[in-house]
Amino acid sequence: MKIEGLTKRYRGTVALDNVSLEIETGKICAVLGGSGAGKTTLLNAIAGLDKYEGKVEGAGRVSYLFQSAKLLPHLTAEGNLKFVLKKEDYGKAGDALARVGLAGKEKRYPHELSGGERQRVAIARAFLYPCDTLLMDEPFSSLDLSLKKSLIALVESLWRESGKTVVFVTHDVREAVLLASRAVVLQRGCLSADIPLGYAYPRDFFLRVPEEDELVRALLGE
Repeated sequence: MKIEGLTKRYRGTVALDNVSLEIETGKICAVLGGSGAGKTTLLNAIAGLDKYEGKVEGAGRVSYLFQSAKLLPHLTAEGNLKFVLKKEDYGKAGDALARVGLAGKEKRYPHELSGGERQRVAIARAFLYPCDTLLMDEPFSSLDLSLKKSLIALVESLWRESGKTVVFVTHDVREAVLLASRAVVLQRGCLSADIPLGYAYPRDFFLRVPEEDELVRALLGE
């Protein structure tokens, strides 16, 4: 995917300022930055949800995983997955739910699931949707540490199986180091750091690496 000169203004305020970035197909790119840095605006531009100046090329068909699960409340867990499938592919829904640890809960409605279970359904749906690029906007931020650990491992496993290009927004340096092959930092709408994370998968949740300090310094503007 190639992003060139991406600029977005909201009523005179510059949310993204001439951002240029190339994201390798089939890799995970983490986007970090403080509140108002332009992270979600970047995802929305890639998804075609916002008008912008500049170019976004090569994203293909896009799937979007939000911080909250955003499941359709009138559909079961299985129904939420079938919603993004063609009828001839409905059989994949049950398999996908089993893959995320929800076998036996296919007929439960969102209000009958825990917050972590709803997010698992959302993750399964995002990967099941036929797309080239998956966008994730802080999908682990509201989760406790144990659940975050298991869902990060789940996303990493599903990504390796799918081969999708992933761009995900996070405030958490540890999440970036665990999942991404590359992390970029936005500061006031500008790209201020671009740090490769060339470690083999799966990565150790408890292993600290030097790039974490680099990312922290970049986030602090040092």
